Amino acid sequence: MGIYIFNKGLLYELLTGQPDATDFGKEIIPNSIGEHKVVSYQYEGYWTDIGNISSFFEANLGLTDDIPQFNLFDDTRTIFSRARMLPPAKISGTTLEKTLIADGCIINASRLERCVVGIRTRIGKGTTISNAYLMGNDSYQTLDDINMAKSQGRPPMGIGDRCYINNAIIDKNACIGNDVRINGGKHLEDGDFEKYTVKDGIVVVKKGAVLHDGFQC
Repeated sequence: MGIYIFNKGLLYELLTGQPDATDFGKEIIPNSIGEHKVVSYQYEGYWTDIGNISSFFEANLGLTDDIPQFNLFDDTRTIFSRARMLPPAKISGTTLEKTLIADGCIINASRLERCVVGIRTRIGKGTTISNAYLMGNDSYQTLDDINMAKSQGRPPMGIGDRCYINNAIIDKNACIGNDVRINGGKHLEDGDFEKYTVKDGIVVVKKGAVLHDGFQC
């Protein structure tokens, strides 16, 4: 998995002594066998490559499966996350199907299906989201912040009313207005745009992007 433990002095020696080497697994470690004590550990647990958008997307949405390959609800392989001391998620009028919701969310959507919803996410009424990873927000906006944003013609952080989002990753602190439609899929060509990127049919809304009312892609 690319996890290596070295003596600090030896690591410096190996790196400076092989200036043309660029890979631990193919050059640094094999060249060290016979000269230094090299020990490996055969890992038998869950592992997946998340080196591209599609694999990252599927690895995260895979957590919503009934019995996921990487099971967060397993006392024998406990995941200790950082305590954030946030309030519990508040959900009203929403149908949930295969969805994980983090702390501090305020959700009034119509339906969420196969979604991972990050901390402090806000979702408005009448919104439907499927096959999506919502990364959430780094902070809350006060009511004054929200009213000021609206007076400036800018949607508040989160996802507005009557939106439709499918096959998408919404990066942190995105401001998505009302009646926005994001429908990812193979019908979309790959491309990098000002506010979003499309890769393998997955729409990635960029961190802090502002999508005004009625935006479509």
